[in-house]
Amino acid sequence: MNVKDELRFDDTEIAFGDKSNFDLKRMYFLFSTMNSPVIAKAGIWLTQVALGIHLPIKFFIKKTIFAQFCGGESLKGSMKTVEKLGASNIHTILDYSVEGESKESVFDQNKEEIIQSLHLANQSTHIPTGVMKLTGFVSFSLLVKRQQGKAFDTKEEQRWQQFLTRVDEICSFAVKSGKYLFIDAEESWIQEPIDEIVNDMMRRYNQDKVYIFNTYQMYKKASLANLKAIHEVAKTEGFKIGAKLVRGAYMEKERERAEEKGYDDPIQPSKAATDQAYDEALAYCVEHIDNIYLCAGTHNEQSSKYLTELMTDHNLAKDDPRVFYAQLYGMSDNLSYTLAHFQYNVAKYVPYGPVKKVLPYLMRRAAENTSIAGQSSREFRLVKREMKRRKTK
Repeated sequence: MNVKDELRFDDTEIAFGDKSNFDLKRMYFLFSTMNSPVIAKAGIWLTQVALGIHLPIKFFIKKTIFAQFCGGESLKGSMKTVEKLGASNIHTILDYSVEGESKESVFDQNKEEIIQSLHLANQSTHIPTGVMKLTGFVSFSLLVKRQQGKAFDTKEEQRWQQFLTRVDEICSFAVKSGKYLFIDAEESWIQEPIDEIVNDMMRRYNQDKVYIFNTYQMYKKASLANLKAIHEVAKTEGFKIGAKLVRGAYMEKERERAEEKGYDDPIQPSKAATDQAYDEALAYCVEHIDNIYLCAGTHNEQSSKYLTELMTDHNLAKDDPRVFYAQLYGMSDNLSYTLAHFQYNVAKYVPYGPVKKVLPYLMRRAAENTSIAGQSSREFRLVKREMKRRKTK
């Protein structure tokens, strides 16, 4: 039977095969809560208040939302999650999800943390790549100033050069380790200098094969054109592109700022337009697979299925190392485990870090599950179906 016909994303026995009954009950509680926007927002607010007044709720957070969306509090503490995913043919992308720091000493610590994660990747066949956000190594304000074309003073120039050195050290280490390195996208008003830096890293390190990946948020009107433009540059200059495609994570913030500042909204006019741009980008990457390595970061069933069809139509093996699918840990297991079951390259983004420090990430994850149309309800529906299946088998 053709994989196009047999690939289905509603087989809960595959999707939750490595989940215990206790795991399913925790998921049921979380996604039923997120399925109600009023309750979810109240829960987020109460959690933040409780932590603000130092109520002892860390244990509850760790056993519920942290356990669902994070791999552990440290690299070593995340290895159990790495091994569990690996047993189901799913790779891990360890993501140090500490946010909101601004000190140079912290930027240096973050650099060392990423390098340590790449060291760990060398010891595991289940970790093919590292990941980093460039805002983890430089102040947000410097990126804004750079994009605005304003001159740096002497101290700012020194901090900028330190930032570039950190980025290059990490990229160089990833290449020496033979690992991919995904560099995440950020807000549009700091993305231009990030693109310039990542393009320079690809120019330097992506010669015979791809190591460095940039991230393209397809809910931005310019992303497809930007991808095609750097591909043309790469063909002329003789390097290859790493493209991680996502829909995007800053829509409300982007639109609010565009309205406040009085410039054109950079976001696609509708979800349908975003979906179309995403799928066009998938097709473009597969059509140019000799020069573009692809990571499809998506929780969308239609786009995931479409990519499997593109791979079949272009005679690509399901485990072609130039194509990866990726989802966030704790979400869309029906996609991840099904694709892995059929031998596609699949990875989970697995955030880690101390509970208090990853709380901003966790709160955003809860808010996004609540606001994305159908996301939490789909998760909730699938969990309910699997619980019912286990009771009646």
